[in-house]
Amino acid sequence: MEKVVSTLNLSREEWLQYRKAGIGGSDAGAICGLNPYRTAMQVYQDKISDACEDIDNEAMRQGREFEDYVARRFMEATGKKVRRANAMFRSKNHPFMLADVDRMIVGENAGLECKTASPYMEDKWKDGKIPMSYQVQCHHYMAVCGADAWYIAVLIYGREFKYYKIERDEALIADLVRIEQDFWENHVQKGIMPAPDGSKTADSVIAEYYKNSVPESVRLSGFDEKLQRRQELLDVITRMENEKNQIEQEIKMYMGTAEIAENEHYRISWKSVSSGRIDEKRLKEELPQIYEKYKKMKVSRRFSIKAA
Repeated sequence: MEKVVSTLNLSREEWLQYRKAGIGGSDAGAICGLNPYRTAMQVYQDKISDACEDIDNEAMRQGREFEDYVARRFMEATGKKVRRANAMFRSKNHPFMLADVDRMIVGENAGLECKTASPYMEDKWKDGKIPMSYQVQCHHYMAVCGADAWYIAVLIYGREFKYYKIERDEALIADLVRIEQDFWENHVQKGIMPAPDGSKTADSVIAEYYKNSVPESVRLSGFDEKLQRRQELLDVITRMENEKNQIEQEIKMYMGTAEIAENEHYRISWKSVSSGRIDEKRLKEELPQIYEKYKKMKVSRRFSIKAA
């Protein structure tokens, strides 16, 4: 591996900019389709855009804040010593692969990934399990750093602390390198967006990427079979939705005016909820100036399919 830049005095904006030069460990799971919160399309959009995508939330901030604590707990539990790398690295053999690791293990050819998890995610770490996205992340680091193993430690808030050792898997790394190389060379470098995966996240990426329409028509080619399949799926979904609704309607009739129905297996709630909404039509008619002052325009594209 080779050092790209020291991260000691690097601002977050600069750090995000350097990450655009390749694929990082946290990108790997998304590219492989294993990250439940991020897609390959989002990674692609981040890499090709001029703006720095700074995805952050309270859980991610807490993860950063507790990184030192997790590292200390790991040292206490194992007797091993860890150190900060304070640098972003690049693979010599595959320069599109980057690594900004949490810690390196002193005296071992290994590193440490520090994680935090909500108690609601405890089952993801149960019985020695490690989320696949994190396993891929650790193997990405092993590939970049030439490490023999990678440790992963997790603090499950208010519950427990766990750590595991992930041994280097050459077959997995070979597959990972192939997938990342294809993503980088055939999508990022060529400016071709990866195929969608059907998720709501993919919907939002496509809507943002192709935000504005132009008054032109294109010849539809190669989609007849898929559109036929789409119609078949719609028919199935409609039947299943009707069946689901019928079950719910039967339960509501059984409950009558009761708010709760429960047994040893299920608890059903059907409570009255009050909510206030603005009558836009009336506001526009009676107070047009107020309506115009506070209305918020939203531009979107409406997608519809009709048989010719």
